[in-house]
Amino acid sequence: MGRITGRDPSLLRRINSTVVLRALRAAAGSPTLTDLVQATGLSRPTVEGVVEGLTTAGLVAEATGGPADSRRQGRPARRYRFRAEAGHLLGIEVGPHRVSMVLADLGGRLLGTTDRAVSEGADADERLDRVRTAVSDLLRRCEVARSTLRAVGVGSPGIVTADGTVRLCTALPGWTGLPLGERLRRSFRCPVLVENDANAAVLAEHWKGSAVGCDDAVMVLAGLSPGAGSLIGGRLHRGYGGAAGEIGALHLLGREAFPERLLSTTGEPLHPLDEAAVARVFTLARDGDEQARQAMDRFIQRLVHDVAALVLALDPELVVVGGWAAGLDGVLDPLRDELARYCLRPPRVALSVLGEAAVATGALRLALDHVEEQLFALEGAMRG
Repeated sequence: MGRITGRDPSLLRRINSTVVLRALRAAAGSPTLTDLVQATGLSRPTVEGVVEGLTTAGLVAEATGGPADSRRQGRPARRYRFRAEAGHLLGIEVGPHRVSMVLADLGGRLLGTTDRAVSEGADADERLDRVRTAVSDLLRRCEVARSTLRAVGVGSPGIVTADGTVRLCTALPGWTGLPLGERLRRSFRCPVLVENDANAAVLAEHWKGSAVGCDDAVMVLAGLSPGAGSLIGGRLHRGYGGAAGEIGALHLLGREAFPERLLSTTGEPLHPLDEAAVARVFTLARDGDEQARQAMDRFIQRLVHDVAALVLALDPELVVVGGWAAGLDGVLDPLRDELARYCLRPPRVALSVLGEAAVATGALRLALDHVEEQLFALEGAMRG
């Protein structure tokens, strides 16, 4: 890497472009050149040159229909805006029973969504084909060209490495060892970022859900094998090998804590162990069936113990509960009671407000973060 100096003109141009672009995107309304000079502290000739360059690059346009200044005579000052439509972002969830995705512009404004059912027993090729088909349908329906995609985020069950390989996954057939990022990059001409589904979900809740404004939070996706994503100081905590938050493995510490036994209403392990079977148990419990109620209580008890272990380790301000548990009557009170018993400082507990959209929304946030780092972060300019 070459030596960086404060007199490097290309570096200064990139920094100035970043500063102006950030000011444009953050502005309320359409600022004038004078507004941008005041917001950035740069000279007027510098701002004029940067705006001209950003306009040529397609990231800035002259605004029309902006407010007129009644104190000025003659031609009104030109106003400018960030062109959020200059590119698009895609967030994808790959789950056991469905694939879902959300499409947005560079400002994060939602343009369209879609879901496609997929068999729980589908192999990796079939599942990825379903993703590709759904993407094509969504882009066509929203009249968005694939070439305008700037980044794609993907949320998937399992332990995911930095290069997008699924190191371990028990939820999807043929998923362990799958180079998911590499496989999906063949379908796009832009970066593809792969993240664990619970990690994606906590990013979504921090962006648009129950954890807005909270930088120390845990998001629990409660299913047959619960997982959790954690924010520490506003940053996603993945752990050394990407396995942070895999609380579903805690049942290995207790021989009788397997979900098929916890959820049994007959004394025999619940089979088949899938979402439909578990939903039937919960429905019976709500209808007053005593055996089902005991099974649901056991499931909640295991969940709260798993969450308590994570809370003791991380001391978050907030625990957000999603997945199946978001639909369980009375899950918050026993969770709060158990956390009060086991934790030195019990956190706040809230249900997810994003529901089934949490993982895909978090995947979209991954894509948006990547683009913002390129366009708006001074660190990105320094690395250039």
